[in-house]
Amino acid sequence: MFKLADATTIIDAALTEARARSLAPLAVAVLDAGGHLIAYKREDGAGIVRFDIAFGKAWGSLGMGFGTRELTERAAKNPTFITILASVSGGRMVPSPGGVLVVDQAGEVIGAVGISGDIGDNDEVCAIVGIERAGFRAAPKGLTD
Repeated sequence: MFKLADATTIIDAALTEARARSLAPLAVAVLDAGGHLIAYKREDGAGIVRFDIAFGKAWGSLGMGFGTRELTERAAKNPTFITILASVSGGRMVPSPGGVLVVDQAGEVIGAVGISGDIGDNDEVCAIVGIERAGFRAAPKGLTD
């Protein structure tokens, strides 16, 4: 089971990594496997829309079964695909790196992390660091990576 303590560890480790790298202020959302928000933090200076972006990255990862890096790559190859996804998801899919699946020791997806605030690649690195420091496996492209 994915607990609040796990989500808190992920968020705090991700933000610590961001400060160590001197990144822009971040917002971090952690969702359970059903897409429900477990925990969220927004650093001072992060814009108010950052919640929606972070949530959309995590939610989109869960909805598609792969991280938003893969979603970004698919969007570049087939923009119509993203237009359709945006429509059927009510705009909740965000095709930018920073949405990463959280996988437990049994290989099951137990949630996702979405981060927004810096460039997508940096958001993704912080998500991966947070997930791994909490003792889980990060799957930025899906269960096959």
